Amino acid sequence: MKPRPRTFLLHRRATVATIAAVACVVGTSFLAAGPATAATSDLAGRAALPGSVPAWATAANDTGTAAADTDVEGEVYLPLRDQAGATALATAVSTPGSPQYRKPLSPSAWIAKYAPTKADADQVTGYLRAQGLTITGVPASHEFVVFRGPASVVGGVLGAPLHAYRHDGRTLVAPAATPSLPTAIAAKVAGVSVDQSRLQTRPDLVAQGQTPTVQTPSHPLQKSTAAPSAKVNAVCSHYTGERSATVPQAYGTTTVGTFNCGYIPSQLRSAYGVDTLAAKGVQGQGQTVAIIDAYASPTIIHDTDTYSASHGEPQLTSATFSQKIPSPSQFTDETLCQGPSGWQGEETLDVQSVHAVAPAASILYVGGTNCGGGLDIAMSRVLDGGLATIVSNSYGNVGEDVPLATIQGEQNLHIQAAGTGIGLYFSSGDSGDESVNLGSAQPDFPASSPWVTAVGGTSVGIGKDGKKAFETGWGDTLDQIVTSSTGRNVYVAPLPGNTYGGGAGGGVSTYFSMPAYQKGVVPANLAAAGKRVSPDLGALADPYTGFSIGIRPIKDDSTLAAGAYQTETYGGTSLASPITAALMAIVQQSTGVRLGFANPTLYAADKAAPSVFSDVVPPVSPIALAYTGAVSGNSYLVTLNTDTSLSTAVGYDDVTGLGSVSFSGLAAATQR
Repeated sequence: MKPRPRTFLLHRRATVATIAAVACVVGTSFLAAGPATAATSDLAGRAALPGSVPAWATAANDTGTAAADTDVEGEVYLPLRDQAGATALATAVSTPGSPQYRKPLSPSAWIAKYAPTKADADQVTGYLRAQGLTITGVPASHEFVVFRGPASVVGGVLGAPLHAYRHDGRTLVAPAATPSLPTAIAAKVAGVSVDQSRLQTRPDLVAQGQTPTVQTPSHPLQKSTAAPSAKVNAVCSHYTGERSATVPQAYGTTTVGTFNCGYIPSQLRSAYGVDTLAAKGVQGQGQTVAIIDAYASPTIIHDTDTYSASHGEPQLTSATFSQKIPSPSQFTDETLCQGPSGWQGEETLDVQSVHAVAPAASILYVGGTNCGGGLDIAMSRVLDGGLATIVSNSYGNVGEDVPLATIQGEQNLHIQAAGTGIGLYFSSGDSGDESVNLGSAQPDFPASSPWVTAVGGTSVGIGKDGKKAFETGWGDTLDQIVTSSTGRNVYVAPLPGNTYGGGAGGGVSTYFSMPAYQKGVVPANLAAAGKRVSPDLGALADPYTGFSIGIRPIKDDSTLAAGAYQTETYGGTSLASPITAALMAIVQQSTGVRLGFANPTLYAADKAAPSVFSDVVPPVSPIALAYTGAVSGNSYLVTLNTDTSLSTAVGYDDVTGLGSVSFSGLAAATQR
């Protein structure tokens, strides 16, 4: 998902030290997020709901009571009826060698056995309505309730005043004390979230010539230094080796290749080894890939058909594309969420990249009413209805800066997916280890969940023959080229430069214990803390070796009026996730295997035959590209494989996981 705003986690690790966790065969769950107990009840007959206050809601950031009429969204999470049983099922269904391997429950059977009861959900929703709150969503699984109301009313219902806090340059609302509910209602509740930072979830995409930021959408690299920009004339290449540019000496040469114009569908299919399958008619038929984002593009079908026609690709049909989307009147929190225009590029990238790799797969787009509870409702629509076996999610939080109640509620959805044979693929993030944004290195959630497949990023050169000319870890550092006082072209900083252009997210989790499937694969330097490490796989993500899309951009979020058709080049792990999901659709079709939650199978395959995945290792010598911005006119040397503290290595690494995806590798893994 993203440039996405996020937070400082100055108090995170001290808080986590107080949380008890229990290890499971596959992943880790917090101590059953059960209802509040009598031990936490106060004298007024209320029970506290711990783990519901964001770490950034501190006295130092407090600017006072939130305006009474501030419209606030919240979410109440209900505990599963049998947390241990649901976790055991998810483990057994996903683990090679288990008698239940690849024998998932149907969605209805899972709900009947493990989900909270309708009676409990009705009691919670009835109470909230009676207090003056509006219920905006309850899934068929009854795992959570999304509500809205004025800040003064929400604070009163939760027994905790809502205050405004300065957080990453914004003013956000959160509880000023631990929320509580009447004991009878709290007995049905696992936790509650009233955390406006959830509404800063952003797509994990980066446009070419832009950098990921946390507080605003990506911004072009337009600022020049005091020296004039050099005229390097870096014209984009349609394939690796097509064009080169002369630059100041770097890494032993003055001639480097130029950035990519934007790969097209046939190049993706060739690079990932599915072009020959497509020629034989294996294009993802019979498989459904769900895509979840916020809001909905009003031009997605028109854009994709125009784009497909320009590249000789098949048009969308009722068999290959459908939508379950809210009406524009249902859109909420557009300012904090970045609005429909902020998500349109993400939806377009997701749909067009899946259609490029698997042209005959059925794509189901499910849009959320916002980027908070709306995304949860969208996810539940897919899971509760069993609408797809593969779900691509190109969004996430910045780091794991999410209250514990929210993490447990979200993780229950992941456990539900695993138990019902649905594979969740999440982009790992676009800001490396997030240390610039958070002050400490950590992966992004939900990608850090042990129950999802986190997809990291690579930079890929595709040659004239359609095959990979190079592949390395996605992490871009830019060095502007300017003209010195003597008339020579020079770099503004020592190589590789001083501008971070984005890189794959990943690293060691704060919360989650290392799942069994990672043990013996993750190297000692990353496994020392005994925590989950992400990502699990890697795919194309670098915008300077990115993918071309076609779009009619929204010009007015209030009317959804769109402009003229144009092409843009995008990257980010928002590209890596749908590419991986589309490849998995072709794998499932060609092998007849419904993989579901893939990680235990993928890691088992790596243990048995590490060559299954293409290991992404540091290049023998640095790889750099010349880039000249169309808007700014500035020129840069882009050095690849420079991703904050994360780095590629022989074997598993925290940039690309087990390695780069391919059809052959994923197909071999499914045979475990």
